[in-house]
Amino acid sequence: MKTMRMMARSALIVAGCAALAGCATPETRLRNGLYNAGLSKPMSACMAQRMVDRLSLEQLRKLTALESMRGKNIGDMSIDQFLHRVRALKDGEILGVATSSAAICAVQQL
Repeated sequence: MKTMRMMARSALIVAGCAALAGCATPETRLRNGLYNAGLSKPMSACMAQRMVDRLSLEQLRKLTALESMRGKNIGDMSIDQFLHRVRALKDGEILGVATSSAAICAVQQL
């Protein structure tokens, strides 16, 4: 009986850890998505921090999907290339927030 309780407790702990591992914040997902789409790590972090509070979860998901649009070149993508890809989403609010965030983050990194 004690062994059954220990096994059940262990299963609960494993399930809890697995659930926590899948819980990334929207900012983390966006930052990783921007980086995987080709932006530099500092630019991705700065832009994600600004954008996460200004866009809906659905809009953030669209931006994160830019990762799948990544070209074959592994080098850092230029802001112009990134904004061109954002325009393809056909969401004016995403484009406005992405453009202003890119400009502010670029100036901050000078």
